[in-house]
Amino acid sequence: MRRTVALTALFALLLTPLLLTADAWARAGGGSSGGSRGSRSYSSPARPSTSPASPSQPASPLASQQPAPQRPGWGGMLGGLLVGGLIGSLLFGGLGGGLFGGIGLLEIVVIGALAWFAFAYMRRQQAGAATSRYAAPGGYAAPAGYAGASGAPAATAEAPAGSGDLGRGLSFIRQMDAGFDPARFADTAEDIFFKVQAAWIARDMSVAAGALADEMRGILQRDCDRLRAEGKINRLENIAVRSAELTEAWQERGQDYVTVRFLANLLDYTTDESGARVLEGSRTEPVKFEEYWTFVRPVGPNPWRLSAIQQP
Repeated sequence: MRRTVALTALFALLLTPLLLTADAWARAGGGSSGGSRGSRSYSSPARPSTSPASPSQPASPLASQQPAPQRPGWGGMLGGLLVGGLIGSLLFGGLGGGLFGGIGLLEIVVIGALAWFAFAYMRRQQAGAATSRYAAPGGYAAPAGYAGASGAPAATAEAPAGSGDLGRGLSFIRQMDAGFDPARFADTAEDIFFKVQAAWIARDMSVAAGALADEMRGILQRDCDRLRAEGKINRLENIAVRSAELTEAWQERGQDYVTVRFLANLLDYTTDESGARVLEGSRTEPVKFEEYWTFVRPVGPNPWRLSAIQQP
């Protein structure tokens, strides 16, 4: 009985990192991460500067280069100490005098496997945050649905990720679009943000098809179809964007990429088809959230489309 309790508790604790990556709110994108950011698809989004900066005055490049902190979990020393302390307590001192005397080979194998799983998960998280900000030739492919511009400058594919990451990316974009202005782009990104949320409420992403990359449209439409099949409507009301700030800009494989950090609040709740019964969320309690939206286009003054949504 003691072994069963111990193994159950250990298993639940080791699964905590996975459970913490979920977001309780639906909205467009389901509160999760998806889509393509080219070579940066497996990197954490760059954080903005801690000091106030307007969209036309890019945040400190050094600050924007720092990887995003992970959600609270087992990524640091505290997690390791807790897991180690738990195992030691279970084997030698806890739960009524220790389990070591009665533990069998099967339990040892299970505990070892779970510990390895947790360790591997932490290593993947750390590796993802440390992934190089720029792709070398032959790196990740460009997002599906984009053919790129033949003959476009390829020098940025080898640009190192130094202290001037954001500013350098903007300068590369201006080489083919001299009129590109971060402040105007922040307005464009905000317009797309509202358009996508409206399409999400309607459960029909064709309403915003022109603002979505093919892969992102497919992801969002599948979620909309699931809501329809379950007879649910995710209602988003009183949406207020508190800030829209550029945090990353780069070029690769004939594509311009720009990432915008949105801070927003809204009423986010899910009802049945009639709207009479609230299934999730609240009609009265607003939700604050932070998301990173990445936009892509063929290099030059072309329309932007949403290609990825990332959680911090």
